[in-house]
Amino acid sequence: MPEFSLAEHPHRRYNPLTKQWILVSPHRTKRPWLGQVETAPVERRPTYDPMCYLCPGNERAGGVRNPPYRGTFVFDNDFAALLPGVPAGEYRHGDLLWARAEPGLCRVVCFSPDHSLTLAAMEIGDVRRVVDVWTEQYAEIGARPEIGYVQIFENKGAIMGSSNPHPHGQIWASASVPQEPAVEGAAQAEYLARHGRCLLCDYLAVEADARERIICENEGFVALVPFWATWPFEAMILGRRHAASLLDLTDDERTALADILKRLTTRYDNLFQVSFPYTMGIHQQPTDGAPYPAWHLHLHAYPPLLRSATVKKFMVGYEMLANPQRDLTPEAAAARLAALSEERQV
Repeated sequence: MPEFSLAEHPHRRYNPLTKQWILVSPHRTKRPWLGQVETAPVERRPTYDPMCYLCPGNERAGGVRNPPYRGTFVFDNDFAALLPGVPAGEYRHGDLLWARAEPGLCRVVCFSPDHSLTLAAMEIGDVRRVVDVWTEQYAEIGARPEIGYVQIFENKGAIMGSSNPHPHGQIWASASVPQEPAVEGAAQAEYLARHGRCLLCDYLAVEADARERIICENEGFVALVPFWATWPFEAMILGRRHAASLLDLTDDERTALADILKRLTTRYDNLFQVSFPYTMGIHQQPTDGAPYPAWHLHLHAYPPLLRSATVKKFMVGYEMLANPQRDLTPEAAAARLAALSEERQV
């Protein structure tokens, strides 16, 4: 019998943050592809679009007009999924049917007045301003007594559900802690109780020693493909120092976060020579006032593409019914991303 190889043989990998498993089938990268193939032209956008409801001075829903902003711009989402002032209440039928009111709020963060830009195409100083705004919003919204969690994220590209290409992200704040950060928070707390150490601090030490899945790094942060990654070019950004939230970052660390964001998203664009779509968001400690010594600030990036800019695949079949599965190993994905230039070539 040949010796087992992570690079050659089907296997499952465990995610200690979610306590779930991912099926990895590296041998399947050799199969021919006969599925859907699409063209992927490089998108060239103007710096200002009179039809864009996020550009400076333009009209949004309900006749509201944007100010002539020159940097970042934050406003309450005109079509918010969460609303303040929701009356308290619940519906329950024994242990089978259960619903509870969920107040909250949603905001939009325009990264730049320039309609043509993305995080990858912005200057580091301008990305740093976005990081500052995220921090300010986390502090302001999280201080509200009715808010228990502040989720900051960006959907980039129509394939990821973004309705507008203008550079922007969103903030959804809710009374309760949403499912994914709640699961991660519980896992981190359990690890701390069992080992007396931070789960992600220990994990980063393992990755720093192995150096198989690191994409890029600086003095404050490391971007890597997690050992348990589900998406082919999924990435995680981890702070080198244990910090629970954006509020705990030093001035230098905020700049380092801006730097690593630009470097990672630039590599994404260079990977397939397109403006690469992704969902990216920040996981940090809840804002309900409770202590969270186990929480370690980190970011997740989930690009959907399977093999190239023209071949797309989503979770279907076995992945929806049984277990998430991937063909390209995290090590191979990290090697491809790490080998790319940090000068944007799209």
